[in-house]
Amino acid sequence: MHYLSELLQQAVAWILPLAERLGAPGLALIAFLDSSFLSLPQVGDALIVALTIQHPERWMLYSAATTLGSTAGCLVLYTIARKGGEAFLRRRFSEAQIERGLGLFRRHGLLAVIVPAMLPPPTPFKIFVLLAGLAGVRPVAFTLGIAVGRGFRFGGEGWLAYKYGAQATQYIDDNLATASVIVAGIVLLLGVMLILSRRRQQA
Repeated sequence: MHYLSELLQQAVAWILPLAERLGAPGLALIAFLDSSFLSLPQVGDALIVALTIQHPERWMLYSAATTLGSTAGCLVLYTIARKGGEAFLRRRFSEAQIERGLGLFRRHGLLAVIVPAMLPPPTPFKIFVLLAGLAGVRPVAFTLGIAVGRGFRFGGEGWLAYKYGAQATQYIDDNLATASVIVAGIVLLLGVMLILSRRRQQA
């Protein structure tokens, strides 16, 4: 864990000067790459905090730019899965993973995207994005779900950095995973209750 933390700090130290020059567009680009073709776990999160500490008044801009970039990157994967379908997924994930994921979409619908989008690494988020394309989730609904989940995650980090400054870094390191799981669990519970209520009304 300590080794991974050091690697993250080194990655941020290397990318931060570029992100500082580009500002919000740089955050959007990094989030796009992380959510589509590359894997840069927690780099975007760390950069939101680092840049917000330097420019507190821009915390909403940085959070929104990261959310936008991440949503766009997810749309790329979603489109690939939607067009390439099952063969694309089966080359990358096991049969059991695919069936479990599709089962979640059948039972919970869009919640199967919103909840994982809120969670930090090591949540295997990209498989849910790909499965959304395979399951035929509507593009508008998918985009909204990703934006809501990612907006909560990045917006929360930006707000903490704005509110608590440098102290937010340690707080996020220590508590982000737990807080995200709790909130995602609450959202899932409320969503399931809503789904069951609608089914009763339809019956």
